[in-house]
Amino acid sequence: MIRLFRLRLLRCDRGSAIIELAMAAPVLALMTIGVIDMSNGFSARLAVEQGTQRAIEKIMQTTETSTVQGTLKNEVLCQVNGLNEDGTCKTSPLQASDITVNFRIECTKDGTMTPQTTDDADTFDGYECDVGEAEARYISVSAMQKYTPMFSTHFLGINADGSYHVHATAGMRTK
Repeated sequence: MIRLFRLRLLRCDRGSAIIELAMAAPVLALMTIGVIDMSNGFSARLAVEQGTQRAIEKIMQTTETSTVQGTLKNEVLCQVNGLNEDGTCKTSPLQASDITVNFRIECTKDGTMTPQTTDDADTFDGYECDVGEAEARYISVSAMQKYTPMFSTHFLGINADGSYHVHATAGMRTK
């Protein structure tokens, strides 16, 4: 009788689906969390990229009452961080110190290009190409934001504090 019961028990597969699910569930859960974490990181990157691009688009239309640098920095902050109830820009996660504005002039003659870059608009306006050189002027805005994933891993270029640097640059030719 015991032998017959043991044979039936060995042939029974009624609980095998639950055991297989118990083995596969942690792997599926980790994969789901990883996909969500990666999508949050890409979302942060996209927000910074769109913020810099929209700032460049706005500077093409107007500089408001501020300097070019001030308008660009303020627009990136507003685009990435969002607005408060009173219409002012929120102050986090992106800070004004995380945004840089660069001006570049390229002087080209006989196929040789000589670029000069500065972060000061007044210095930039003082640059002039020599007679006979083709001149091109550019402006660019860069923003860097730290993104901290839900579950930090210590590989793939992650920083000591467990964050990744999300960086975006947008620019345009001004002349």
